[in-house]
Amino acid sequence: MAKLKKTANKKSPAADASSKAQAERLGKSITESAQQIWLAGMGAFNRAQAEGGKLFESLVRDGLSLEQTARKFTGARADFVRDAVEGKVGQARERATDTWDKLEKVFEERVQRALVKLGVPGRDDLNALTARVERLTEELRKANGSAAPAPPRRRRARPLPPRHRRNRPASAPRRPPSRFSPKSRQSAASLAPLPLRIRTGGRFAWQWPRSPCA
Repeated sequence: MAKLKKTANKKSPAADASSKAQAERLGKSITESAQQIWLAGMGAFNRAQAEGGKLFESLVRDGLSLEQTARKFTGARADFVRDAVEGKVGQARERATDTWDKLEKVFEERVQRALVKLGVPGRDDLNALTARVERLTEELRKANGSAAPAPPRRRRARPLPPRHRRNRPASAPRRPPSRFSPKSRQSAASLAPLPLRIRTGGRFAWQWPRSPCA
């Protein structure tokens, strides 16, 4: 340690001068670099301010193109998802329809078997019976059309028995009207005299006059 201190103390003044010169050059270079950096920043700011409008317009164009691309992609994905959902729904509907048809067929077959066991004619039997009836009806129609219809027989009118007429007597002479008939009574009443009021002995009494026909 003592040797090192001695050697350090024994440095020449030339070494000190060279170290000072190096320090000055380093400080100068740092200062120049800082100035250049500041000038470059100022130039960049001025350029950005000058080209700010163009940069903004270019950014807007880039944003519009990006938005259109995003819309196209979203629409395509939406159509794809819609088609996929509709396809799944259609498949599910077809499966449900097929399953329902199968269930109906199985149910009809079981009902048909139960009816056959009970002795009730089935659909095939009814169809065969209907076809047979139609065939027989057609044969009867043809047979009736080939045979000429016989003319209807006319019934003779039977003579009516003569009615028994009562023997009426010859016209008898009319009798003269009786004096006691209603007409004669009415005429006599119309010709009858009215009663008379007669005073006899201070009293009044009614007296009928004699009829001239009496």
